Amino acid sequence: MDYRKREEKLIKIGFGSDHGGVKLKSELIRFASESGFQTEDYGTYTTDSVDYPDFAEKVCVSLINKEIDFGLLICRTGIGMSMAANKYKGVRAALCYNLEVTKLTRQHNDANVICLPADFIQIDMAKEMLKSFVESKFEAGRHQKRVKKIHKPEV
Repeated sequence: MDYRKREEKLIKIGFGSDHGGVKLKSELIRFASESGFQTEDYGTYTTDSVDYPDFAEKVCVSLINKEIDFGLLICRTGIGMSMAANKYKGVRAALCYNLEVTKLTRQHNDANVICLPADFIQIDMAKEMLKSFVESKFEAGRHQKRVKKIHKPEV
């Protein structure tokens, strides 16, 4: 099966960034489009200072509403975006910084949002990570019960 398709429809990836990630986001949207994915750009579109939670919200709400299949969020460290995204029910956002972590976060954690650190990753690595994230499949099995526990109510 073509990795760009999920259940015979093209995979749609929603992208969001703050001002620190706007350049990397633009490059990754172009790469994803050229690779045959559907894309949605939720902003920001300039390097003017903005608040990253606003863009995490746009991507996560679209994911929850099934308007996109995966989310990709970028800020300077990736940490703020991952913290903001994980506040949304059903979102499993993972800060990724290399290929192995990217692959494992899908296989073991069934992550549906990847968060990237714009200041600490090169564009070619980010492209490979995006491809790996979408191609990797959740292994379920022993990991299923752990993922289920992630969605217990906060105490």
